[in-house]
Amino acid sequence: MPPSEAWEQALPLLLALCFLSFGFGYLLGSIPFGLILAKLAGFGDLRQIGSGNIGATNVLRTGNKGLAALTLLLDLLKGTAAVWGGSHFGPYAAMAAGLGAFLGHLFPVWLSFRGGKGVATYLGVLLGLYWPAAAAFSAIWLIAAFATRYSSLAALVASAASVGMLVLTGQWRLAGLFLLLTLILYIRHASNIGRLARGEEARIGERAV
Repeated sequence: MPPSEAWEQALPLLLALCFLSFGFGYLLGSIPFGLILAKLAGFGDLRQIGSGNIGATNVLRTGNKGLAALTLLLDLLKGTAAVWGGSHFGPYAAMAAGLGAFLGHLFPVWLSFRGGKGVATYLGVLLGLYWPAAAAFSAIWLIAAFATRYSSLAALVASAASVGMLVLTGQWRLAGLFLLLTLILYIRHASNIGRLARGEEARIGERAV
């Protein structure tokens, strides 16, 4: 059988596996761990605290560092777990699952499609697909966060640098995926970018008032 015919026959199955992996990733990514943990810890609705975001940075504004760390870990791991699940069906399915997890965190069906900013899940997907880039992201985030104490700025710098690293290491398919994820991340941080420009962005560790 000519390669072109074999590819045409395999394509429907590949698309189906990618679609299923995307759906699996989306459902996993849409679990709002920050919201659940804050509720269980007695802080009420996290969306009524600080920035109203459901992620670890806003959980930190409750003053509970351990809860914020746990939220960060779980939001990260759901991205990695989605990639791991999709990887059983091949690299394209793994990428589809990662994309689904990221979008699920941003637009969770359970919360009327109003979710978080996606930084931890972005990192988790990156970890699952290419761990050296995830290590670079973490190092750059820590340096930028330590220097500026702005979580949002650190995430923006680290995500852009991650795309650059993927390009430099020849990971072209992943570079394309994470360029898309980074553009979405920047769009989701539009309000943060505006506050950074005005000098009004909250710094890491500032408690809600």
